[in-house]
Amino acid sequence: MGMDNDQGNAMSDIRYETPKTAKAAVALLAAATGPARVLAGGTDLLIQMRSGRLEPELLIDVKGIAEMTSITVENGGFRFGAAVTCMELIEHAAFAEAWPGIADGVKLIGSVQVRGRATVGGNVCNASPAADSVPAMIAAGATASVLGPQGRREVFVEDIAAGPGKTSLAKGEIVTSFVLPRRTPRSGDAYLRFTPRTEMDIAVVGVGVNLTLDDKGVCSQARVSLGAVADRALLVPEAAAALIGTPVDASTLGRLAAAASAACRPIDDKRGTREFRIKVAGVLARRAAQIALDRARGKN
Repeated sequence: MGMDNDQGNAMSDIRYETPKTAKAAVALLAAATGPARVLAGGTDLLIQMRSGRLEPELLIDVKGIAEMTSITVENGGFRFGAAVTCMELIEHAAFAEAWPGIADGVKLIGSVQVRGRATVGGNVCNASPAADSVPAMIAAGATASVLGPQGRREVFVEDIAAGPGKTSLAKGEIVTSFVLPRRTPRSGDAYLRFTPRTEMDIAVVGVGVNLTLDDKGVCSQARVSLGAVADRALLVPEAAAALIGTPVDASTLGRLAAAASAACRPIDDKRGTREFRIKVAGVLARRAAQIALDRARGKN
């Protein structure tokens, strides 16, 4: 890893396992007596280890597990493994066409080199409030398949993060894959973020919007998610309610912007003030909804 001697000595006692099944990975995680971590892409984990923030005694590399590294069509929708790389997901033409909003978010994760290693599973389970794939996945209605010592359960993506760096997963549980439902006709989604710099930066605000139109052009379903404006990415039913039952015109988008801003509970930090984040959330929600609307109408 190119570490100096002190770091090398500090990290020399790590046990490294490469299970071939998710069940074996769960057994290793559940039996661990010290700090243990799952290694998918490692783009967050290795940085945290090098900085000394994390000192795991056990690393469980899941890249050799078939169900965690594959993309499959399932019930007209998609299932993709938690260890599928961002680049594999973006380059899967059918997936990117069905869920362009998720592709929008995934394309913003790090640099092209990082995307070759990073995973949506890691992005979700790292539990950063500013993670770019998460609002897009929440807006899409994605669920996570979670395997643990007690068996398997399905969890909405918005219920994985419990706060900055904290998840709702119990000891021994891992996210093995994500499921995206069958896409209904006249549907579109989009993700936008604001950052101080154009790339290689962390979102000050992120917004995911997913909507469906009926045959008269009226919005029949919607989900809206905000990132970086609370201690975790939020599903905002009030913002979705502003869209549903409307032709998504200018006045609708104004109500959506107001609902998005009202849902924010951000902090002040060096990236932006509370007031700035609240204002930008409304602006981005309006813009993302317009892109999703255009995609639902067949205009890319």
